[in-house]
Amino acid sequence: MKRIAIIAAVCALLCSCAAPRRTAGSAAAPLIGISAAGEGVSRVAQNYIDAVAAAGGVPVIIPIMTDSLAIAAILEKVDGVLMIGGEDIDPHYYGEAALPEMGSINARRDTFDLALARMAVRARKPLMGICRGIQAINVAFGGSLWQDIPSQQPLSQIRHKVADGESPFHDITVASGSVLARLVGSGRMRANSYHHQAVKKVAPGFVVTATAPDGVVEAFERFSGGDRILAVQFHPEKMFEAGDASFLPVFEWLIQESRK
Repeated sequence: MKRIAIIAAVCALLCSCAAPRRTAGSAAAPLIGISAAGEGVSRVAQNYIDAVAAAGGVPVIIPIMTDSLAIAAILEKVDGVLMIGGEDIDPHYYGEAALPEMGSINARRDTFDLALARMAVRARKPLMGICRGIQAINVAFGGSLWQDIPSQQPLSQIRHKVADGESPFHDITVASGSVLARLVGSGRMRANSYHHQAVKKVAPGFVVTATAPDGVVEAFERFSGGDRILAVQFHPEKMFEAGDASFLPVFEWLIQESRK
């Protein structure tokens, strides 16, 4: 026990010497908690980490867990939250039975993501979502999803799932006057996709700020009652990884908001 206490004391001393103090108004880069993905493992793809770092944040992984006290403890330490892509969400959470076209479901991650989204907002942390992230945020606050775009919207003009998801291959229209438009401009621009699910019924209080030509929701945001939520269906981190920084400003928004 004495040896353990000594080791702990040394570790604490090293941490206090190495880590910058994080006080109100500090210029230190904000800590951005990135929700983990995986089955039996908590991991985050490198491109999310690189995009957050390039935007000026310090990325840290929030592991998949169902202990709300532990999630709350982590939220006390981070300055902002990014929720990433992954598996389909169990439609039971929005009152529907699963269609045969549903993909794999990670029940533990569903519990984690929905709790994290709600708790981050309650903790007044800026929240950003990508792909599954926008879907989880929508479901967490009372919205629903298209379980499978090809079978439920057979007249869709866009093949929303592509092999790599890196290259922009379809248009989106960004609504003028939105926060997203302030960041990347309004009107038509090119984006990438890697999904077969999307927002159907929009959760209360959220405003759709970008759509694909076939009407699929590509972005929404909520800035009311102190909430700071911005989420997209496409993959700006994959574009950044491929050398296209067109949507890096959405990560910079998260960093700027996390400094407040």
